[in-house]
Amino acid sequence: MSKEIRDKRKKVICDLVADELYVPMKEKELAVFLQVPKAEKDEFKRILEELLAEGKLSLTTKGKYMKSNGKVLVGTFISNAKGFGFVEVEGREEDYYIPEDKVNGAFHKDTVQIALLGAKIGKRQEAQVVKIIARGMTQVVGTYEKSKNFGFVVPDNGKLSQDIFVPKERSKGAVDGHKVVVEITDYGSARRSPEGKIVEILGHINDPGVDIMAIVRGYELPMEFGEKVLNQAERVSKDVSEADREGRKDLRDLCMVTIDGEDAKDLDDAVSVSFDGEKYHLGVHIADVTNYVQENSALDREALKRGTSVYLVDRVIPMLPHILSNGICSLNASVDRLALSCLMTIDKKGEITDYEICESVIRVDKRMSYTAVKAILTEENVYDTHPEYEEYRELEPMFRLMEELSGILRAKRRKRGAIDFDFPESKIILDREGTPLEIKPYERNVATMIIEDFMLAANETVAQHFYWMELPFVYRTHDTPDAEKIQKLVTFINNFGYSIKSVGIQNGKVSGEEVHPKEIQKLLDRIAGTPEEAMISRLTLRSMKQAKYTVESAGHFGLAAQFYCHFTSPIRRYPDLQIHRIIKEQLRGRLQGERVEHYKAILPEVAKHSSQTERRADEAERETDKLKKAEYMEAHLGEVFEGVVSGITAWGIYVELPNTVEGLVHVAKLPGDYYYYREESYEMVGEATGRTYKLGMKVNVAAVATDKLTRTIDFVIVEEEDE
Repeated sequence: MSKEIRDKRKKVICDLVADELYVPMKEKELAVFLQVPKAEKDEFKRILEELLAEGKLSLTTKGKYMKSNGKVLVGTFISNAKGFGFVEVEGREEDYYIPEDKVNGAFHKDTVQIALLGAKIGKRQEAQVVKIIARGMTQVVGTYEKSKNFGFVVPDNGKLSQDIFVPKERSKGAVDGHKVVVEITDYGSARRSPEGKIVEILGHINDPGVDIMAIVRGYELPMEFGEKVLNQAERVSKDVSEADREGRKDLRDLCMVTIDGEDAKDLDDAVSVSFDGEKYHLGVHIADVTNYVQENSALDREALKRGTSVYLVDRVIPMLPHILSNGICSLNASVDRLALSCLMTIDKKGEITDYEICESVIRVDKRMSYTAVKAILTEENVYDTHPEYEEYRELEPMFRLMEELSGILRAKRRKRGAIDFDFPESKIILDREGTPLEIKPYERNVATMIIEDFMLAANETVAQHFYWMELPFVYRTHDTPDAEKIQKLVTFINNFGYSIKSVGIQNGKVSGEEVHPKEIQKLLDRIAGTPEEAMISRLTLRSMKQAKYTVESAGHFGLAAQFYCHFTSPIRRYPDLQIHRIIKEQLRGRLQGERVEHYKAILPEVAKHSSQTERRADEAERETDKLKKAEYMEAHLGEVFEGVVSGITAWGIYVELPNTVEGLVHVAKLPGDYYYYREESYEMVGEATGRTYKLGMKVNVAAVATDKLTRTIDFVIVEEEDE
């Protein structure tokens, strides 16, 4: 069919559906009405699909064609194991619901074009996939199951509804129970499974480390560095030369230290503090990684691709090769290093009265650990009980000043309403085989808070400086939380007798104004030291939106900061590396004209990609933690624990234990009654007894089953007579 005839037929259809007298028709009815020859039915169907894709037609929920409202959107398809899915569209908070019969061959993470349908499912608008623009997944990680002449890969990703069929000749010799990576060769259809070939065997499901490796591959986290990248890292100089020091502020005589965990190897920040009787002088000195990672080099492209270092339960996947991050870019003691320094003058109220951002050359005096600094500041007779700390005695006055200034900065931040989430995150201790031995909280102490407070001050100072210069920049922004999430939080804390001043509960419903971060901080102050502190703190954090990188300075809700950026970790975060380049070009007078336009062009994509890789890293970290928590609870089946109801859904209640392990009590397993979910008050109610399970309620539970594949734990309620 010629383009001319095709366009004429499109116009006829568009004119018809636009007619005031037109009644929406299904495809067959339209074909009969327009007298489409039987031989052209397939071509007619394709024309209708094109008109849907172009936004000239839309479909009703009953599959009838009508005039479009012009809304054709592009987004990412997120599948569900039950066959339906959702499409996330950038810039829109609510995603679109795609019924199973409207998926039209879309696979998880595909970029798709959708046409809106008339109906809504709850708050979600229904839509139909009309075009697959690009495939999002080309490989799937899963467990191989062998049959006589073929095999299947059962995907680890619970969102994938179908197994991947693998012909025998494409199985690469895999056997039952092998964790494999399968490349998709055919995405299948509603009636036919996807097909693929095995490209990598990770090992047997029971082999040590294979479980984590499967998650790494499932999130497509790049592990190995290419030869070109490694060669470039190798060629980087191992010492700071006279030419490197040229034009830099010489701060080698300034007393400074690094303070990190004992096992840290990439030391990218050093601090110095002095007091002149009136004001404090704080120096935050950050490794000048950009001196060794040139823009658009193989190293730079790889760092951008990775976006961030990933910290998993049993390994670190670095953004830059270790030869750089642990070598010339690490601020090791007693050697010259290149840095970017933010030198701040701070009064006794915590106001930054003056500052300088400069390229510098530094020499760290001592490499300190959080443990040592904490001991020096909090323990009596510390040098007697820890004779190995004697070499740090002369630095103690500076540590005392650091503690003093840190407290002033924190008090000022809290006064303006910044939220301080001081609750234990979990640390999972593994043996050499990767078996979890213990789950314990990370320690947050005076030393960790000193570094935190100083880094926050530097990040805010740098962000504010470049905002007022009106130059292209990458900011760290954090939006106000959703009203619905705050509603759940208020309902939860109300069960403990707490409230948020600007948000109240009337007749079981939450009402009030937009929450201010100061109100959240007041809540955290009230719960400090109580048994429920960790639980409420964690759920309060969950009610916040996710921070992201943007080119506009929209403020940071959690920090109650108007200007904020990430400047302090260029070894492990790409936005920091990008910011360092901008700072250096501005300091050298090169950031104008063409270079300004260059950054305006590239930064939106850098910010977007960095936010995406950060989310990917967070999800992978969370999944490895959940996996090891499920494995840990395998060894504690049947044991009784006291927990707190941390979530309620139609399918059951979630209970969190003091060690942060969370499991589900299925609604069918709730004892003594048939329970239903009362959504408006977020509680589970017994139909006959009226007994309720509320958020925050203490319950005794026992773990009865775990599933490492789905990374879930099943609990049952243990009542007093059961114990």
